[in-house]
Amino acid sequence: MANTYEDFKANFLRLSGIDLNSYKESQMKRRIDNFYTRRKYSGYDDFFRDLSRDSEMQKEFTGYLTINVSEFYRNPPQWQTVEKHVYPTLLERFGNRLKIWSAACSTGDEPYTLAMLLAEHIPLSQVDILATDLDKDILEKAQEGRYIEKSVSGLPKLYRDKYFTSDGPGYVRISDEIKRRITFKHHNLLKDPYPRGMNLIVCRNVMIYFTEEAKDQIYQKFSDSLVDKGLFFVGSTEQIIGPAKYGFKSAQSFFYEKTKE
Repeated sequence: MANTYEDFKANFLRLSGIDLNSYKESQMKRRIDNFYTRRKYSGYDDFFRDLSRDSEMQKEFTGYLTINVSEFYRNPPQWQTVEKHVYPTLLERFGNRLKIWSAACSTGDEPYTLAMLLAEHIPLSQVDILATDLDKDILEKAQEGRYIEKSVSGLPKLYRDKYFTSDGPGYVRISDEIKRRITFKHHNLLKDPYPRGMNLIVCRNVMIYFTEEAKDQIYQKFSDSLVDKGLFFVGSTEQIIGPAKYGFKSAQSFFYEKTKE
């Protein structure tokens, strides 16, 4: 039975492995309530019963919860910082074989952008980026590499011309040479092991949905995942309060540097 929201969270955790307790309750409960009321369910019990039996509904619901909003070159000044300052600094510190992780990568806009910008500094064949997300369906879309034209409208013309081709009215497709530089994997930030030895981790506009307790755990795991002097790139609405407790120091706006343990 899932008569209450607490019941629903417990049942959904057993069903999906996603712990809704780690997300801000007011935001998450509102999204769930909107989802099931639009489908004419009167309460959590009936909704969960059908959700547990319908794999397509589960996919749709999981995608809805994970809030997949992304675009290429989102917040341009920050990407200009990556291209002009962050990459040169990392290449000087660690050499050409950078280990980069795009966490909660959504539809792939972010890791593909990372690859395109890095290819302006080193041969494309040396670019190797890990991209992960909780939503398996959205990862399939990312691997396909097909986007509406609007999603690349903010991308500098250099990259649009070099790495995209038209793919039907209103759509573009990213080149295979860029796709081959990205390794997409399913990953749950709340429970799965984190990769180690990263030089750059990018996780933007995701932490705002988590509780403070979940943020503490995730920030510490990101810090542990980075090498000394590696960098952590966050979203334009995010700021780490007391970064030193996670082994970070502010490098510049939206960028944090891992310090020695």
